[in-house]
Amino acid sequence: MKKKIISFGASNSKRSINRQFARFAASQLSDVDVRNLDLNDFPLPLYSVDLEISDGIPSAAINFLEEVKAADGIVVSLAEYNGLHTSAFKNLWDWLSRVDGQQIWQNKPMLLLGTSPSQRQESNVMQVSKHLFPFFGANIIGAFHLPSFNHYFKENSIVNEEFKARFNIELNKFQAFINQQ
Repeated sequence: MKKKIISFGASNSKRSINRQFARFAASQLSDVDVRNLDLNDFPLPLYSVDLEISDGIPSAAINFLEEVKAADGIVVSLAEYNGLHTSAFKNLWDWLSRVDGQQIWQNKPMLLLGTSPSQRQESNVMQVSKHLFPFFGANIIGAFHLPSFNHYFKENSIVNEEFKARFNIELNKFQAFINQQ
């Protein structure tokens, strides 16, 4: 039976390079069924305790968590706005933390990715997320940040050989882990 993988970019931009990168990475996995998620399909009001008390947890947050629970692995690519997670992703995170406690990622194996137009070798969000995600139930198997997306990603492929090799190392670690489950 094929493993079920969800992929998503942690941005609500319709032209998200991180959504594109997550989908690319998931498409490189073999013998898996991939479900590509879009944060725009999970519309959520801005989290507040008052809203949670008055209206409860929105179905979109519950539905996203059900996608996580049904998956055998997660491929996520992190966008960074002003040095932090995007507001859409942070808001989803806040709602998810209210559904099932702190176990947002359900101890699922994760390939943690990121990319940006910047030439920085690793974003602030990637550095923070590598340390933060495990506290919320992420089992990070591989992590990779592709700098300067518009220069190093062309025609649905990483064109820089050094970055391609580093990406493949992390992808292969994730693939091997998924295969062993």
